[in-house]
Amino acid sequence: MYKGKRILCTLSARGGSKGVPGKNIRDLGGLPLIAWTIREARKSAYLDRIVVSSDDEAILAVARSHGADTPFVRPAELARDNTPGVDPVLHALEALRPEEYDYVVLLQPTSPLRTVQDIDGCVARCLDNDWPCLISITETGDSPYFSFQMDTVDRMVPVIKQDSFHTRRQDLPRTFAPNGAVYVAKCDWLARTKSYLTPETRGYEMPADRSWDIDELLDFDICELLLKRAGRIV
Repeated sequence: MYKGKRILCTLSARGGSKGVPGKNIRDLGGLPLIAWTIREARKSAYLDRIVVSSDDEAILAVARSHGADTPFVRPAELARDNTPGVDPVLHALEALRPEEYDYVVLLQPTSPLRTVQDIDGCVARCLDNDWPCLISITETGDSPYFSFQMDTVDRMVPVIKQDSFHTRRQDLPRTFAPNGAVYVAKCDWLARTKSYLTPETRGYEMPADRSWDIDELLDFDICELLLKRAGRIV
């Protein structure tokens, strides 16, 4: 709870990963991938309940063994490749008496480098300002001001129209992208918008070394190295 508001935390972890089978419970530095997120969430001073939403019993069993609640099995129709990320969150709210919670926090297990300071920082920033939604972001490595499309005769067309082409990165505006680590939203607002990305959404900047999203096997090696550099693996 923070400022008298009850906060539900959900972790969405479906079992059908095609890129890396069993990804959410694959070992990362001695722990199942999902355990890194559960462990940081349990350190939070603000989260009232931590629930894992999954269609996979093996994932649910691992989640329980590391201290998360698993009060339901996610329906198969909400665990497809094309299921919008917000749908399992809305299902969790409906299954857990939405009137009991004011805010919902989504933590994706594929962001194992995010810390409790990032989680609680996002919650505090959102609630302190009475914002309806806040998501974690990181500065883009490749500026979209340097990105082009090709027309039908192979001419380079800038993605962002400019009066002139900059050549120095330091002369360009900073740009950001969602890093997938933390999503905070008012429950009633999210039920109405059914999206985290709206004109009302605010951003919370996280550094690149905590913004890695695991999508393939190489990402496991990179994240393990970064966890060791941060002293989180001994």
